[in-house]
Amino acid sequence: MTRTIKADLCIIGAGSGGLSVAAGAAMLGRNVVLIERGAMGGDCLNTGCVPSKALIAAGARAQDMREAEKFGIASVEPAIDFAAIMEHVHGVIDAIAPIDSQERFEGLGVTVLREHASFTGPREVKAGDAIVKAKHFVIATGSQPFIPPIAGLETVPYFTNETIFENRQRPGHLIVIGGGPIGVEMAQAHARLGARVTIIEGGRILSREDPELVEVLRARFVREGVEIIEDAKAEKIAKTENGISVSLGARAIEGSHLLTAVGRKPVVAGLNLEAANVAYDEKGLKTDSRLRTTNKRIYGAGDVAGGRQFTHVAGYHASVLIRNILFKMPAKNAEHLAPRVTYCDPELAHVGLTEQEARERHGEIRVARWPFTKNDRAEAERDTEGFVKVVTDKKGRILGASIVGDNAGDLLQPWILALSSKLKIRDFTAMIAPYPTRGEASKRAAGDWYGEKLFSPGARRLISLLSIFD
Repeated sequence: MTRTIKADLCIIGAGSGGLSVAAGAAMLGRNVVLIERGAMGGDCLNTGCVPSKALIAAGARAQDMREAEKFGIASVEPAIDFAAIMEHVHGVIDAIAPIDSQERFEGLGVTVLREHASFTGPREVKAGDAIVKAKHFVIATGSQPFIPPIAGLETVPYFTNETIFENRQRPGHLIVIGGGPIGVEMAQAHARLGARVTIIEGGRILSREDPELVEVLRARFVREGVEIIEDAKAEKIAKTENGISVSLGARAIEGSHLLTAVGRKPVVAGLNLEAANVAYDEKGLKTDSRLRTTNKRIYGAGDVAGGRQFTHVAGYHASVLIRNILFKMPAKNAEHLAPRVTYCDPELAHVGLTEQEARERHGEIRVARWPFTKNDRAEAERDTEGFVKVVTDKKGRILGASIVGDNAGDLLQPWILALSSKLKIRDFTAMIAPYPTRGEASKRAAGDWYGEKLFSPGARRLISLLSIFD
């Protein structure tokens, strides 16, 4: 028997974006239906942000043991229990899971359907034995790994980010196809946990990032034994007696395990979006500045919405949708202000325009830098790799900021606020930064912006002139 459920809001997908919308709407007294065919929490909790950062943390502890000598402590090669490390990873997932659980959301008054959703009309969805009729819908189905069309790939076992955290055996030699954020994060983590690792990238690693900052990461990877092969296309993959072989033209790389990390694609298959008059393409849903699809009662959120694929963007989308759908405010999506962080060691964090992007859009710009070699806290911690880099227009309006170094993602946050609040570089010079902290580097970078003028011959002449009033 088919049952009909009427709701104010129906959300498809229980990842970051969908859960945030569901919780907000339910706490505001709306009748909410949440449909999820897979695991609650989506990619971020189960196969993305959470497990990857837990694995990275384990790798960092192992590397600390190898590098303890710089503090006068004997360095040792850690004994790696790879299966136990993966238990740690899943323990972290289990600790966070209750926040995203079906029980919690049902406790908030949300009707949760653990079924596949398919539109049967512009304002109607079928999920199992239920027909959901709602005033508004939010599609938050996320994304999934893109599988590259490499000859022979289908004949060998391989990992994606959705499967690699189920592996309990340390790879002897992990070959990573793809030098984007997922590829480089997993490469360094596995190398630190005792695997030999090779990255194969068709262009250059982290191609979206400022090359000046990427060089700091590249040097660290090479020092830790990660092999990086750039401008190389994986043409053919085959089984070998001991694992797999990846052919790069005349050269072949042999390894024990393979990870494909060449990007992600939106999850739209099976939703029957045509019945709902919702347009989409290979990038995801066609959405406007308010995240509405071509059916104005159906919205997109997160990776499937066709924009930046980050958990924090999905959460931001949720706030935009709550304002649009419930408060009837014409809130616009401003995800161009969203930061991004690659969680390697050192971290690489960025917000706004890179130097190259700023030159292309604004012509005359100014760049300020401050290295961690000149930061006392970094020196005390024997970790001075990296620097702060800020790009402004000629009047000091902040266009973008990048940091490569320890905890760069946290250090970037004042620059994120500055960009969203339209602050200028001088606002950083006015703040008092606690000493000794790595955060001082941001204030110093702002001071560097004024350095040329502050200590110029003209400034010296002015100070000399003012001295007559002593």
